[in-house]
Amino acid sequence: MEKDNKSITSREVDFAKWYTDVVMAARLASYTSVKGCIAIEPNGYAIWEKMQSILDKEFKKLGHVNCQMPLLIPEAMLNKEKELVEGFAPEVAWVTEGGSKKLEDRLCIRPTSETLFCDYYQSHVKSYRDLPMLYNQWCNVLRWEKETRPFLRSREFLWQEGHTIHATSEEAEKETKQMMDVYFNFFNDVLAIPSIRGMKTEKEKFSGAEYTLTNEALMYNGVALQACTSHYFGQKFSSAYDVKFTNKENKEEYVYQTSWGTTTRMIGALIMVHGDDYGLVLPPKIAPKQVVIVPIGKSEEIKDMAYNLRDNLLENNIDAYVDDSEKSPGFKFAEAEVKGIPVRIELGERDLKENKIVFARRDTREKIEKSSDIDIVSYVKELLDTIQKDMYERAKERRDKLTFEAHNLDDMKNILETQPGFIHAMWCGDKECEEKIKEIKGCKSRCIDDSLPKIDDKCVCCGRNAKHHVIWGIQY
Repeated sequence: MEKDNKSITSREVDFAKWYTDVVMAARLASYTSVKGCIAIEPNGYAIWEKMQSILDKEFKKLGHVNCQMPLLIPEAMLNKEKELVEGFAPEVAWVTEGGSKKLEDRLCIRPTSETLFCDYYQSHVKSYRDLPMLYNQWCNVLRWEKETRPFLRSREFLWQEGHTIHATSEEAEKETKQMMDVYFNFFNDVLAIPSIRGMKTEKEKFSGAEYTLTNEALMYNGVALQACTSHYFGQKFSSAYDVKFTNKENKEEYVYQTSWGTTTRMIGALIMVHGDDYGLVLPPKIAPKQVVIVPIGKSEEIKDMAYNLRDNLLENNIDAYVDDSEKSPGFKFAEAEVKGIPVRIELGERDLKENKIVFARRDTREKIEKSSDIDIVSYVKELLDTIQKDMYERAKERRDKLTFEAHNLDDMKNILETQPGFIHAMWCGDKECEEKIKEIKGCKSRCIDDSLPKIDDKCVCCGRNAKHHVIWGIQY
């Protein structure tokens, strides 16, 4: 079939250009005069709002509450935790003047908020009775990235960051793992993106963390995306910022701390896993609008039927709208396609005279004719469920097709130079081997998952005894 949307480059020809074309054609975001920062347009922000809504409910089910911390961090406060400073130093933006007055102490624009939460907790925690404190904030952060791309890597971006403190290490570690489960389930069940989870290596963990858990997804082109992370800090930050409490034995002790977060880069993941040469393809569970109804012709009867159907769908918790704009039906179809609306219902006079209604699936672009006597609401619900499941299965099939095993460096090189993907390989735990593997097209460890069977007993790099089963890949 001839490619309809001429503004979108084929993903098989130039994946990077295809991605940017979809972002622009679907009106998800646009470039601005502020270098490295994007304007998130209503179509893109609606997806973020839906993500927020679903995740926020999950967080609150587990007892978390939302709050808001300052945008600015005094330099002296940031410097209290050495590892954090070293990790973020190249990306920090500084405020040095207020009005026309030069500031005595520089203020950092938050790249992350661990220090701010520690400062807050230090003055609000006294006893074990105050614990746990399970806080989250939805906010923007700024990191001075050198190379940017809409949603995937921009200087300013939106995210949520959870920060919790606990009386025991067991509670804090349980929180760290529990929040990774929330992210993993959200990616697989809601975004229809099959992902893997595991622990970051020492080299790749969050600066200042005891360990970092990660949720990793594979894009259509075989490049990996770190989708969300959950960090266990132990008492590293609390000892640096003097966050103490009196325990049940009436002794002073430092709290145990976690943080976890995900960002608007999830929108980028949706595009790159599910999109096609016609634009965005949204899984029904995350689509802000799940159904578009297109009345064809100028008949008032058809219009009334369209709006009655919309109301009926809305009453049954299906997000639907009517496109009765003064555009041609073909233009409306293409517009709904590029926006990724999961289901299109076409109501034409000729079709209704023949006692039929046309449904179109966005994921397969298949048109389905049904009798106008059917229970449309029930059918649409069934169709949305089918689309959600099918999108996940197709993405999983693609992910599995791009998952490989390597037993030595030659295997790694051949895979990465032919078709990148997730590469399962054993590792001795030596940072030098990790650095040597990185020399092959920038390949990095994505996560350690020692629950998986051993591929062999030798490190893929040096041939010495292996300690860990690691998934490797090129990353965004």
